Amino acid sequence: MSQSETETLPPSQWVAQMATELASAPPMLVVKRALERFGKTAAISFSGAEDVLLIEYAHQVGLPFRVFSLDTGRLHPETYRLFDRVEKHYGLHIEFCFPDTVQVESLVRTKGMFSFYEDGHEQCCGIRKVGPLVRQLSSLQAWITGQRRDQSPATRSSVPVVAIDGSHKGAGGCDLVKINPLAGRSSADVWDAIRAFDVPYNALHEQGFVSIGCEPCTRPVLPGQHEREGRWWWEEATKKECGLHLDKG
Repeated sequence: MSQSETETLPPSQWVAQMATELASAPPMLVVKRALERFGKTAAISFSGAEDVLLIEYAHQVGLPFRVFSLDTGRLHPETYRLFDRVEKHYGLHIEFCFPDTVQVESLVRTKGMFSFYEDGHEQCCGIRKVGPLVRQLSSLQAWITGQRRDQSPATRSSVPVVAIDGSHKGAGGCDLVKINPLAGRSSADVWDAIRAFDVPYNALHEQGFVSIGCEPCTRPVLPGQHEREGRWWWEEATKKECGLHLDKG
């Protein structure tokens, strides 16, 4: 099937075709095919080093693209500075998504600023991250993420390069396509590319942070520790997800 033919396929058929074709493809090619198929109805979700690398690939492809990020209100100062650097470096405007004020106020007034240390992070992440993500995805046909299988063997070991999102719906309630160009790449692969292309990255990476989320829930890891051990360190390894990428299908 030619490229022009695949670009006109319904999302589910395009996924079936691309799942095989792009399973072992270079990440930049995956980004290119996604932007060719979905254009500005797709967007790159940006939070970590992997995501800036995807922005670099999209920039090199030369097609129009969108970037969004979830501002939980509790990010590190270094993360906000990275947002600014990325916008200036690539000449783009990030679509920032914010949590519902009433829900945040209710949570904090009822349970305090750090209730997640006692009863788990699900409620806080649900309000500050999942809710804004759902609103953003409801305007898209596809989203491009920096998920890798080696980020969390307990929860991400089977991440596909291309799939129908089993947790979220897209514009008009349609199937949403989720594209993970770096699924089969390692952390070392990502950082080799970041250095080769001089991609901006979070200054916290130079202080022992690997996987970076909200300030209260992120800490540096020691040599030999897995990167996800620095996230929600007080919880079990099988619970180290915020709900953004859990497949309910």
